[in-house]
Amino acid sequence: MSTTTPSPATTRAAVPGGAVPDSTDPNSARPAAQPLKRRIAFASYVDENYLPGFLTLLRSLALTNPELCEDFVVLHDDLRPESVARIRALHPRVVLRPVRHEHYAGFVKGDPHNYLVRKAYFILDVFTVRDYDTVITLDTDMVVLDRLDELLRMREGLGAVAQFFHGEDKLNSGLLVIQKEFLTDAFCARIDETGLSGAYELDKHDQGILNALLAGDFVRVDARYNYVKRRLAGNRPVPEDVAVLHYTGRHKPWQGGETGYGPAEEAWHRYDLDDAGVREAFFALPGRKHPELVRHFGRQAVRAGAGLDIAHQLAEALMELGGYQEAADVLGPRHIPAGRARTHALLGNALMACSRYQDAETHLLLASAHPATAPRAHARLAQLRWILHDDEGAARHALAGLTADPTDRMCGILHRRTAPVSGGGRPEQAPPAGLNGRSDPGGTRGGRLAHVAFYMDGQGNAGDKVLPEAVRRCFGDDIGPGAWHSEHVHRHVDDAALERINSQRGLVIGGGGLFIPDTSPNGNSAWQWNVTDEAIRRVEVPVAVFAVGYNTFEGQGYARERFTRSLRTLVEKAAFFGLRNHGSVERVRDLLPPELRAKVVHQPCPTTVARQLVPGWRDPAERDDTVLLNIAFDRAGLRFGHDYGHVLAQLAHAVRRLGEHAEVRYAAHAVTDDTFVTDLRREHGITLPVLPMYDWSTDRILSEYARTRLVIGARGHAGMIPFGVGTPIVSLISHPKLGYFLRDIDRPDWGVSVHERHLGELLTERAGALLERHEATVADVHDRQRLLWRTTEENLAGLRPLLG
Repeated sequence: MSTTTPSPATTRAAVPGGAVPDSTDPNSARPAAQPLKRRIAFASYVDENYLPGFLTLLRSLALTNPELCEDFVVLHDDLRPESVARIRALHPRVVLRPVRHEHYAGFVKGDPHNYLVRKAYFILDVFTVRDYDTVITLDTDMVVLDRLDELLRMREGLGAVAQFFHGEDKLNSGLLVIQKEFLTDAFCARIDETGLSGAYELDKHDQGILNALLAGDFVRVDARYNYVKRRLAGNRPVPEDVAVLHYTGRHKPWQGGETGYGPAEEAWHRYDLDDAGVREAFFALPGRKHPELVRHFGRQAVRAGAGLDIAHQLAEALMELGGYQEAADVLGPRHIPAGRARTHALLGNALMACSRYQDAETHLLLASAHPATAPRAHARLAQLRWILHDDEGAARHALAGLTADPTDRMCGILHRRTAPVSGGGRPEQAPPAGLNGRSDPGGTRGGRLAHVAFYMDGQGNAGDKVLPEAVRRCFGDDIGPGAWHSEHVHRHVDDAALERINSQRGLVIGGGGLFIPDTSPNGNSAWQWNVTDEAIRRVEVPVAVFAVGYNTFEGQGYARERFTRSLRTLVEKAAFFGLRNHGSVERVRDLLPPELRAKVVHQPCPTTVARQLVPGWRDPAERDDTVLLNIAFDRAGLRFGHDYGHVLAQLAHAVRRLGEHAEVRYAAHAVTDDTFVTDLRREHGITLPVLPMYDWSTDRILSEYARTRLVIGARGHAGMIPFGVGTPIVSLISHPKLGYFLRDIDRPDWGVSVHERHLGELLTERAGALLERHEATVADVHDRQRLLWRTTEENLAGLRPLLG
């Protein structure tokens, strides 16, 4: 039969209208569109007669693909409210869309009076959908028996299985994989023209129209994804590799089925379960499940009286989705036996994320009594004690964790962080990266500035090492403890911390993407600074929020009410409120009442103007013949979605091409970034030299970025830091903030979405052009930087009278 999804180079289907859209053409003069994540949906046309089949289709999808949760577009024309409720009970992301039933009245049909014939055309409404990059249609007389990952990875044309009885030239429309170039008004017009003219096989309805339009030019999908029942006549067994079984013909399983197809009928009835049966089967599945599906079925199960095992799975999913309070509420009222160490650890983490530290400590201590959970429980206890300024307690738990597991990274970090300093005593917290010594605990008002920031430990994110020092340089050359008092953003602002802040001459908060909900979550503010509204109001010195970023990923959310109130309190208190890109400014203004919005202004990240800040800075006389590449791996699911394999292959192509012009090296900002180098070598046989910037000082990081010819980076600071030292950049956009920065400097063409279909070609073209025009591009970087420096100077001029 047909092969599995082929490569774009050999099987690319023609685009309707004949032209490749600009957003996918590497030779287009117009910059490519930069979606943050490829949007994928399933779709079916559903009516009351076929509702039983659709409900079983949804059940089978959840039970065979538990890691998969995309929107499911339900095209409909007569569904009753109770039917809609049954559908919604089986999927958390149902999108209801009424069909244009009158639109198809004029289509020439084989039997215009048969209601089934009339409704067969309604699935064509899927081509009017504009919200997705890929839509996978499934007929309601199908059942899913295996994983569908391969369909989600398809990127080209219109995919379908060839008809069983008619050879390779015609498709079966029961399953379609439709890419965005077909989801257009132009293609819809061609559908209408064909339907109104009758120039197609009338007895094939919607399928006939598509075959007439495509004339065999579609991407062949393996038959296992639309395996028609007729192949199994004579009670043949269902082959083990069938992924989607299609019950074609008049006799549907929910109507009694058909003689001679026993194994096929049995396959359908395995998923003809009631809602309780679906939940039981779902939670009994081994391995990882999508957290949205767990949340959806778990809430139902808990309401129905589910036990502790399902409550634990639900709480884990809620934690992954940022629902810390709900996770605590799910587990908190239950009796958890002392031996359920993992559940105690989970509840302790949830309570800690809600800033309920005393309750959290109780459960984490219970978890620490069991060998399997002791290292991580002690790490969390050490972190809890450190957050509450108890360095002695933190060191004790960190040591206990290392005793249980000497390789535990977090215990090691916290043990080093809280170890006594020379001369006795313990540090208040780590100083900015690159500085020697520790911050001193006191000071008199008028002497220093307090600085709330994310101070990175050793082997931490290179960008977060550079940031605190860059912020301080905006206010003067002295960036050490003589001029600055450090307060780590993650430590709770208690009375003693507030007294320390109020004893300084002012408070600077920043920089960094502090407005993000899942880095050291807390219930006091719902963003990174662990501060209550009351504590913010009690700050007595001038407050400057300086170059902070709104760093949520696409699909992430905050504890909205708590975050919004904390944000409003901070804006009211601040004498200056500057965010590091206009995208962040817009997002934050949207959360504020009208009277506060004007206070939120643009303050570029100081790393982007590093050449202006570092004393005695000199641009390199010569540059190494290198290109530095960086890929971020934190929150990989949010960055890459289903496209990591595609991204890896496309970047392998780009690395090979760019390697013809310069040596490509890998700049690892975090330890997890090394994953890309390992995958590139394993999957594509390419080995890159690795620069472990997470181990480097600020000076060395700046120097290395200044000496290279080009940086291609997927982290925000893998773009902003090299730009700040005058080096050209191309950003691999996997987070909104990278696009925000390029928009601020009016160079959107210096970015390419990681989800671009032809990422490798487009990246090679743009990087190659910058290398060819290197001298002019460096001059352009300097020119763009002057704009950011001018904004910074104007902001600092207003701040000097306040902060000195």
